[in-house]
Amino acid sequence: MIIPFKGANIYFETHGKGPVIVLLHGFLENSTMWKNLIPELSKRNKVVAIDLLGHGNSDCLGYIHTMELFAENVAAVLKHLKIRKYSLIGHSLGGYVALALAEKHPEKVKSLCLMNSTSNEDSEERKDIRTRANKMAQTNLKNMIQLSISNLFYHENLLKFTSEIDFLKQEALKTSLQGYLAAQEGMKIRPNRNHVLTNATFKKLLIIGEKDPVIDVNISLEEALKTNSEYVILDGGHMSYVENTKQLLDALQSFWK
Repeated sequence: MIIPFKGANIYFETHGKGPVIVLLHGFLENSTMWKNLIPELSKRNKVVAIDLLGHGNSDCLGYIHTMELFAENVAAVLKHLKIRKYSLIGHSLGGYVALALAEKHPEKVKSLCLMNSTSNEDSEERKDIRTRANKMAQTNLKNMIQLSISNLFYHENLLKFTSEIDFLKQEALKTSLQGYLAAQEGMKIRPNRNHVLTNATFKKLLIIGEKDPVIDVNISLEEALKTNSEYVILDGGHMSYVENTKQLLDALQSFWK
């Protein structure tokens, strides 16, 4: 389905019935990233999968997509569906958006899962990486996108998940240059949101990749302890939903129980 949001079209899907779970994809991903999880998650829940601004079938809205703007994008879909309470699962960028949404509407959140994500702000090194990536993307977007997807996996899993990686690359190429740049700029300026987890009255879970090349496992562990959040460490890199699908589902089911 598609709804208008500030002049842009936003795409989303719903599956199943029951308590609501909102799925928020990562950078260069879209709602198709959840295709192997939705059949299981929707057995007892209503699952809402949204294409964030500038990704998949959703339009761009300006040249900086802040986490707050992404969160407004999500809130508009939930308002359209008349959903008042929900659980959030955000992968990477989706986690940053989930935190911004939970900060604004904590009373509506039943639980929050950050999958290969963090409530920390970007380090100066990560900001520099994003700036360089944006310059390279303006020269060769296709090459930059394909390289970015491969670099998210633990190197020993690249051959194991060849077909899945090819699928993710094809979906990532649906992201326009404007969508790429706007999301990077938004992530670069996002604030620290440790307090959202620390002060939360809802349940919270960190899914951590032991060999995540983007978010160091030790920093994630420090964050979990500092914010009093549950955590699960899975073997693999930044793409737990591909590299550890079954273990991820087991962790989520245990968390919700």
